[in-house]
Amino acid sequence: MANKFQMPRGTQDIMGEDVSLWLQVEDIIRKECEKYGYQEIRTPVFEHTEVFKFQNDSSDMVTKEMYTFTDSGERSLTLRPEGTKGIVRAFVEHKMYGNTAEFPYKLFYMGPMFRYERPQKGRYRQFHQFGVEAIGAKSPLLDAETIALGYDITRKMGIKSVQILINTLGDDESRDRYRTALKDHFRPYLPELCEDCRRRFEMNPLRILDCKVDREHPSFASAPVSQDYLNDSSREYFDRVLKALDDLGIPYVIDNRLVRGLDYYSNTVFEAVPVDAQGQQAAVFAGGQYDGLVEHYGGGQLPGVGFGMGLERMISLAREEGGIAPEVRETDAYVISMGNVGSYALKATQMLRDEGLKAETDYQGRSLKAQFKASDRVRAKVLVIIGEDEYKNNQVVIKNTESKEQFTADFDKLVETVKGIVGK
Repeated sequence: MANKFQMPRGTQDIMGEDVSLWLQVEDIIRKECEKYGYQEIRTPVFEHTEVFKFQNDSSDMVTKEMYTFTDSGERSLTLRPEGTKGIVRAFVEHKMYGNTAEFPYKLFYMGPMFRYERPQKGRYRQFHQFGVEAIGAKSPLLDAETIALGYDITRKMGIKSVQILINTLGDDESRDRYRTALKDHFRPYLPELCEDCRRRFEMNPLRILDCKVDREHPSFASAPVSQDYLNDSSREYFDRVLKALDDLGIPYVIDNRLVRGLDYYSNTVFEAVPVDAQGQQAAVFAGGQYDGLVEHYGGGQLPGVGFGMGLERMISLAREEGGIAPEVRETDAYVISMGNVGSYALKATQMLRDEGLKAETDYQGRSLKAQFKASDRVRAKVLVIIGEDEYKNNQVVIKNTESKEQFTADFDKLVETVKGIVGK
């Protein structure tokens, strides 16, 4: 029987030095988003199930992986499995498309998502996703800029091994022609394909190409490709996206089999993948352009484009490639007390903190030796030593742990002196 006091399978505790990695990555993301004109939005961790579950949606996320529950009011709620739908719901609900809106309306989000899937390296049941959505404008330039933002973030994290895989699904007319061609192609093979592929055949045959079970089936190698069914306007749109990426100097590979795992995409779809020595690939960020989502939530015919980035996978890759490293914890000052001067030592500690210095002290009346060991563990740059004589004379003893210099100073000069040593 599983231990009820251990974290559930597919989750993790983020602690210690790993927290500094997350803070570094989040800081990079926020700075890059600010440069590109995106503002942060924070939506609920759970939504009404209808926000995520569309009729005839064939994605694994909707059909297999959502954490859905009924609350005490008999409402069906779902822990968010991805960010886009909640963002578009909020965009419509709060009428961000009003007369004063500047399109594209650019939003970014970061936070936990939930999917019931098999845990593996870099993939959890509770995972963290960063994503962007640019809503209200449809342009090949905006598609390319969205890819550029994701690409810039990976570079800022020191990740050099990423390449962009890109494809187009075309507009409604082109996709309808492509769906028909795929159904004609796969129909004779249906008895040999998995249950999911047979379900996708009826709901969205494009998703058959995303199957991980049947990908080696001979029918996949000979399947039609989307670009053969594009109309002139869709082909021109995609050519302009590629031209913009060329002008930006962003490397890409056209992948005719790329369809993405969600059903709402149209036109441009993309994935950014690192390729290791064995040629294995896993998406670092991925997304595309969509036309019908805003309208689905009642907000009119406004297009959008965006991507999602799994932070666990991103942090792991950045750490492997040396782009980020845990920060060494250091303390500016450790206040050591000797005798019955604990509250005076705490006062000194608070004075240092009030001036922006990182300061620690002893709270347990430990021996002098134990306090020195504690100061070593927190890598204190300065020791402030207060005994009963120092207390009576309104003084402190200050020791520079790097130079080993030690001297006595007036208590009211404490902050000024410590700042001078640590360079603040």
